[in-house]
Amino acid sequence: MTNRPILAITMGDPASIGPEIAVKALLRPEVYEICKPLLVGDTKVFEQIIAKLQLPANVNAVNKIADAKFEMGTIDVFDLNILDVSKLEFGKIDAMCGEASFQAVKKAIELAIAKEVDATVTGPINKKSINEAGHHFAGHTEIYAHYTGTKKYAMLLVEDNINVIHVSTHVSLRQACDLVKKDRIIQVIELIIDGLKRLGKTNLKIGVAGLNPHSGDNGLFGIEDIEEIAPAIEEAKRLGYDVEGPVPPDTMFAKAAQGAYGGVVAMYHDQGHIPFKLAGFKWNAEKQQMDSVKGVNITLGLPIIRTSVDHGTAFEIAGKGIASPDAMLLAIESAVQLAKHTR
Repeated sequence: MTNRPILAITMGDPASIGPEIAVKALLRPEVYEICKPLLVGDTKVFEQIIAKLQLPANVNAVNKIADAKFEMGTIDVFDLNILDVSKLEFGKIDAMCGEASFQAVKKAIELAIAKEVDATVTGPINKKSINEAGHHFAGHTEIYAHYTGTKKYAMLLVEDNINVIHVSTHVSLRQACDLVKKDRIIQVIELIIDGLKRLGKTNLKIGVAGLNPHSGDNGLFGIEDIEEIAPAIEEAKRLGYDVEGPVPPDTMFAKAAQGAYGGVVAMYHDQGHIPFKLAGFKWNAEKQQMDSVKGVNITLGLPIIRTSVDHGTAFEIAGKGIASPDAMLLAIESAVQLAKHTR
């Protein structure tokens, strides 16, 4: 790309693998070929992880975009200088770390709203740490919605053939059932189709999952599929969308994995996340660790671009040097793709 977009990449929780995978990703020359990456967080956190893991990188601390170098081997960091790194303990829930990770996200949003960066990419945060710091959000998605004033948004997970959007995410299962409503389902169908187009996808056939076992089996196991999901699908068809359902999810995801659908609609968090992570996460039983963690989380409906790794803080391996940057690299690539279709 001759006009590389500037990406604000947040460090995630400093006690997690977030800083490690961010630095490792920026040690790949292909990243600088497609974008201008700027880490957002505490310079000392990145300096610490670079020294601890003996990574071949230097840090350039900045407080304005114009001072970033965007050169391979030099890690540009928008320095917030919040954390007392002498008190940092890997793998520990800590309000201090929650505050630092939250402020990094908030700053990235501010930079994107001000159009100083073209897109944002987020590292993994710990929800408990953020809440202990006094910021009562269920996750990144809700933080972004709040600070951008967005009311209609949804989470899209992207990994090869499985591209899944959710009707609801961070709520109880009881609440999730109550949120299965016709208007919301139509809304997420429209969001996923727009998102797939912006990602350059050509298969726009959408599978819509049922809520109940066997999609309710004609009302035998619940009425939501008949009263809310099926009418939403008919309305989506009337609007010109290629949709199918309600499809029993155990069948729908098997078909999606083989390319039957360009995207699928899950009714709640685990219905979509479990098959998605089964496809993208590779566990090594002998080493008792993940060999690879792939998958991108994209928030659709925002006025700015946000992509993210779709894995957690991995506290158990933080600071050990074995975290894979695969998901971060994919999140960066997706942010670049979205930026190209937004300009």
